[in-house]
Amino acid sequence: MRVIGSGALFLQTDYDRATKDGDVLETLQLTAEIKEKLTALAGKRTPLHKRTGLYLDIVLPGLPFLPHGPRFHLLKTLNDDLRHFSIEALDVTDVAVSKLKRFNQSDADDVRAMIDKDFVKHGILIERFKAAVDGFSMDSRAGDFPHFIENLHRVERDMLRVPESDIDLPDWMDR
Repeated sequence: MRVIGSGALFLQTDYDRATKDGDVLETLQLTAEIKEKLTALAGKRTPLHKRTGLYLDIVLPGLPFLPHGPRFHLLKTLNDDLRHFSIEALDVTDVAVSKLKRFNQSDADDVRAMIDKDFVKHGILIERFKAAVDGFSMDSRAGDFPHFIENLHRVERDMLRVPESDIDLPDWMDR
């Protein structure tokens, strides 16, 4: 299972904040049967959700704003105790990039916490952001890039305290 979003941050760092879902990226390995079983065990309104307040959300791979070739890390310590599947967590910087799409207060708090804990370096953030722009340049969401760039610039100015980066947009886009 490929964990994305704040769940990936929790699994790789000492970060903790209240959340209601654990996002898992849909992959070819998650067959319809497996997705159905996972959702029945840990989805919304299941006994597990009612007991813990948390539920599993399987996210279609085209939805998150991820760098082309997202980086996942196998969680060896956690996986040593698992027999039927393994867990990978999205790289912390790639999580930060993905949060620039929506960038609500929780997203901003997550990114700020990762910067404050020194898990996000400016140069790598820019490199991974550009990889996401390249990967989605022919996607219907490419028209939203100026908004994503505004969010990136907010992170640079207000959190990293560095000058805003120049981000080249696809030639066909109006600036």
